[in-house]
Amino acid sequence: MKSLRKILPEDRFSIETEDIICYGYDASGIDVTPQAVVWPHDTTDVIKLARFAHENDYAIIPRGAGTGLTGGAVPTENSILLSFEKMNAIVDVDTENLNVMVEPGVVNGDLQKELDAKGYFYPPDPASLATCTIGGNVAENAGGPRALKYGVTRDYVMQLEAVLPDGTLFTTGVQTSKGVVGYDLTRLLVGSEGTLAIITKIRLKVLPKPESIITLLSAFPSLELAGKTVSRIIASGIIPRTLEIMDNMTLQAVNRYKNVGFPEDVEALLLIEADGNRRAIAQEAEKIFTICNEFQGKIKIAESEQSREYLWEARRVISPALYRLSPTKINEDIVVPISKVPELLSGLNKLSSRSGIPIACFGHAGDGNIHANIMTDRHNKENYQRASNLIKEIFELTLNLGGTISGEHGVGLTKARYIDMELDMTNLTLMRGIKKLFDPKNILNPGKIFPEDKKTVQR
Repeated sequence: MKSLRKILPEDRFSIETEDIICYGYDASGIDVTPQAVVWPHDTTDVIKLARFAHENDYAIIPRGAGTGLTGGAVPTENSILLSFEKMNAIVDVDTENLNVMVEPGVVNGDLQKELDAKGYFYPPDPASLATCTIGGNVAENAGGPRALKYGVTRDYVMQLEAVLPDGTLFTTGVQTSKGVVGYDLTRLLVGSEGTLAIITKIRLKVLPKPESIITLLSAFPSLELAGKTVSRIIASGIIPRTLEIMDNMTLQAVNRYKNVGFPEDVEALLLIEADGNRRAIAQEAEKIFTICNEFQGKIKIAESEQSREYLWEARRVISPALYRLSPTKINEDIVVPISKVPELLSGLNKLSSRSGIPIACFGHAGDGNIHANIMTDRHNKENYQRASNLIKEIFELTLNLGGTISGEHGVGLTKARYIDMELDMTNLTLMRGIKKLFDPKNILNPGKIFPEDKKTVQR
């Protein structure tokens, strides 16, 4: 690895133990130390590294901020970790054409602040937006609470500059609002988890900020009634900006973590927002009030921007807050059709009761995306094994309801062993063929997505 000096300045890579151990893991908890870490400053550095790795048979692992939950940024043993933290420029903000050009290391929240100051916003808003990067969001096709109304990352990616594993530079997509020339390679790369090409620039569509936002909090005596409320709101023709759910276990965790004051004598809360024209959203809010009351929901309104932001801060700390209840959690981001949300929540409750393993539920209920958190302790082997056994049962429940085993976290390492529960052999063969076409030597993020390319990973 010392031969990296031949292609990069000394300050753009390291093989020192104290540096490389910091890049061996992501939020999945899996940890494998790479051979080296590289911090490219521009696309030319990426091209040089790709050629070097291709010629010397090293794997390349692209990495944003390491906030992924399925091991997508975890290195292999004979690999170079490619960290984009130095490629973090907002290259251009084009308000006339409603788009921005950014480098992959730009933090989602920093882009949000830049756009907000100009009267615009970028809708995808993962809970980790304060630290996660746009490059990582593109690799995982990240969503967030606003995905209900505005869609996910792939709906905003217009154009990508990327480097193939052999160092070939190419651009895919368009700068225009329409374009149907050839296959849509842009959408193929979005959500490909860094396995096809190394993304070096990203053009994103942005939107003007809405005129007004109303934020509501509704408490329910049962999780099932909250689920039915979600289904009824969407069926009524209302598309809220966000429609989030938190169960009682989640509420307790957040209160301990942040002392928010969420009521703990209820079984579920819905955090609902409507945005747009002030008069129109007032009418929507009235309809939401009526539906919530029909299912015994008690509503409060966020009276100020400060109280609204406080509620969202509480929502975004749920994941770390749950560790106050249990030292280990297995987070599965399952999705079902919206009308099936009540059945999913009921089914998860039954699995929890039968197994004796707590399952904390929260997430984007408005688009059917529930984060089922299996609460356990990896140091208690018997308990952890029972908890791990629930993963397949949760996936079976989800698929039987017409859902998918991952809505926004990707497959990575942790879900690869379950992928054939959802995808048949025809789909998997086509996908492997695409991988081989882009990356015939299998050096770009190997071992991710496809189960036969890796040792089985058990969390």
